[in-house]
Amino acid sequence: MAKTEGWPGGRVGSGGPAGPDGPVASSGRAASSGPAASSGRAGSAGPAGASLALGLDIGGTSTRAIVIDGAGRRLGSGRADGANVTSHALEKALDAVSAALTAALASVDPAQVGAAVIATAGDHNLTRPEVAERFAALWTSAGLNCGYRVVPDAVGAFVAGTAAPDGTLVLSGTGAITVRFADRAPAQLVDGHGWLLGDLGSGFWLGREAVRRTIDTIDRCERPGPLGRAVVQTLTGATDFTLSRATTNEVVLAVHRRPPVALSSLAPLVTANAGVDPEADRILAAAADHLLTGAGSVRSPDDATPIVLAGSLLTGDTPLAALVRGGLTERWPHADVRVALDGAAGAAWLAARSLDPDGADRLHAALFG
Repeated sequence: MAKTEGWPGGRVGSGGPAGPDGPVASSGRAASSGPAASSGRAGSAGPAGASLALGLDIGGTSTRAIVIDGAGRRLGSGRADGANVTSHALEKALDAVSAALTAALASVDPAQVGAAVIATAGDHNLTRPEVAERFAALWTSAGLNCGYRVVPDAVGAFVAGTAAPDGTLVLSGTGAITVRFADRAPAQLVDGHGWLLGDLGSGFWLGREAVRRTIDTIDRCERPGPLGRAVVQTLTGATDFTLSRATTNEVVLAVHRRPPVALSSLAPLVTANAGVDPEADRILAAAADHLLTGAGSVRSPDDATPIVLAGSLLTGDTPLAALVRGGLTERWPHADVRVALDGAAGAAWLAARSLDPDGADRLHAALFG
């Protein structure tokens, strides 16, 4: 059974209940507490001489695992479906984690993995006894002898963007969150409250705004622009429609036939119409304002610590990324704005750092450039 290891600024992984108090989770909830973990240096649960590190990034869309050595070489990797226990059935989630781990460990000896970190959305779920027990059994069946540490997914994203201990993460993907970090632990969070209560400036928010403004325009018997027409066609298949209640009803019914979070799939319609449709430009400007307001809530005007951008809407060449990056540079001209592309590698770096703290900066440069 995987050993329980203490983790300052994170949760513990074990075959039993949750370990000591961790930081505030990326969902905005405080980490739960549980029985004290067994003693031992964090990340030292592997056998003597085990020098490899494993990082696991569990999300709602995909799960990624990576194994690295002390020089930052990527020795194995695996990718599978989403495994966030918050949004997926436990069996499906465990199958996805198992598939990612199996692929990542195929070319290495699992017994040589000396430390592991799991970065996951809804990190508190892995400390629930019924989940922790199943996860520990999966861990052992993969041939892993080391313990694992569980941290919020925001932690993996932040350290993938910078080796600095302090700074800010601004994330916009399906959801959205802004986090101020102190010593690589979340110190203050803004949003990340999910689609129903928040995620302002996220892919879900963009999609919902596109639909909301489209049906509002039709309700006023005005012809929608390119964005609105694309929304109607995507949701109903109609390329020609009347400015009537019947049309808005069809749009509304199409939205409600799908899971709410599926609205995020309409975000590309907004970004594709930037500079073409003023409505798209207004939505993007409002999204950027939400994200910049979040950053302003966790950063002082003279803060020069790094800012890490994460999530598909901010790491790619998107109009939202350009707006947010421009706003951040204007407000914090002395801050280094970086991009985080690989949360699994960030988790692996955290694990490797526990094995060789003195080589952490060198390893970060090797992994991320």
